[in-house]
This record gives sequence, structure tokens and C-alpha cells, in this order.
Amino acid sequence: MKFSSTVCIFFFIMALTIWNSGEIPIAEALTPAECKAERTILVNACKSVVTRRPPSPFCCQRLRLTHIQCVCSVITPKLAALVDVKYAIKVIQSCGRQVPRHFKCGSITTP
Repeated sequence: MKFSSTVCIFFFIMALTIWNSGEIPIAEALTPAECKAERTILVNACKSVVTRRPPSPFCCQRLRLTHIQCVCSVITPKLAALVDVKYAIKVIQSCGRQVPRHFKCGSITTP
């Protein structure tokens, strides 16, 4: 599966926001297709983040609703190398969330 750095940033931002929201959506067992659909919705909702514009209200909503297990499982070392963690943290904070320290999501750990 090939991902762009943009998609990787979305996944990382989403995971951190979901984790810290206190309302982590938990599913007994999501299928790979269901996870892929959630990631697709998120990426489409948050396209403005790519151009370094603030996330829309819909983007922030999707960050809170998407299941964390659909995100962290795709953050490989190769994708993690493409993430600008400082930028991701700024986006998360702009959605009204704090960033957890030392949170591990796939191959990324926050400072």
C-alpha cells in the first residue's frame, strides 16, 4: 500500500486527536474495508491541512469520530519519517485538543 506524506500526516493527526479526546470510538471488530472507508472520509475532510490552512469544523469532527485502530496500524517507519510532528501538533491544538506526551501511534511517538 503506497501513501503520500499528506495522508500520513492526516493519519497521525487523527490518531492523536482521537486518543486525547476522551471519547475514543471503540469497535469490537472493524473490517479492513470499514477502516479504509473511515480513513478516506478523514482525508477528504481534511484536505485544507495539506496547504497549511486551518482544519475545517468537519475535519475536526472527523478527527474525533474515526477509530484509532484504523489509523495507528498503518503508521509504518517509512510513513513516520514523512510526518512533520510539530505541524501535526499545531493542527490538533487548533481543533481544541491537547497533545498527549509520549503517545505511541504505529512508528511515531510524540515528544
